[in-house]
Amino acid sequence: MEKPEVMGKFGAVYGIRGWLKVYSYTGDPESLFTYTPWFCRAPGSDWREISIAEYKRHGDGFIAKIAGIDVREEAQLYTGMEIGIRGSSLPDLPEGEYRWRDLIGLRVVNLQGYSMGKVKSLMETGANDVLVVKADIDDQYEIRERLLPYIDNVIREVNLAEKVIRVDWEPDF
Repeated sequence: MEKPEVMGKFGAVYGIRGWLKVYSYTGDPESLFTYTPWFCRAPGSDWREISIAEYKRHGDGFIAKIAGIDVREEAQLYTGMEIGIRGSSLPDLPEGEYRWRDLIGLRVVNLQGYSMGKVKSLMETGANDVLVVKADIDDQYEIRERLLPYIDNVIREVNLAEKVIRVDWEPDF
């Protein structure tokens, strides 16, 4: 089975009929419900396929009912589980746009050829996304982690084939 892409998670149980709060990690939160099937898992366990019988908007978020789950106690077993979908079901991105999952693990090299480390994660700041780069163990500047803004004048090239991101950034910053 293709490894599911994490796109959200289940929150607390809502009501007594088996509804759960859903936290979507997608740009348009409601778009999560357009993907089928869903997979879910508790941390450290295997993925299992589920179906959503129905969902509805609730306050700023959503609640959903898993098919076959009709009571609160059964729904509680899903609290905190990750929600995944098949990565192959995600739409293609326009040229020059990347999903975070595609950038994690890429080597970051500045324009002078200095290896700054590998992308460990990304974070959202509101203004722009930020690459969290874990520095190489033998980093000349003894830096452990670098935070690089994901903006055009810093990110000069993303080459997935070479697994490298070229940046305009000083290594001692």
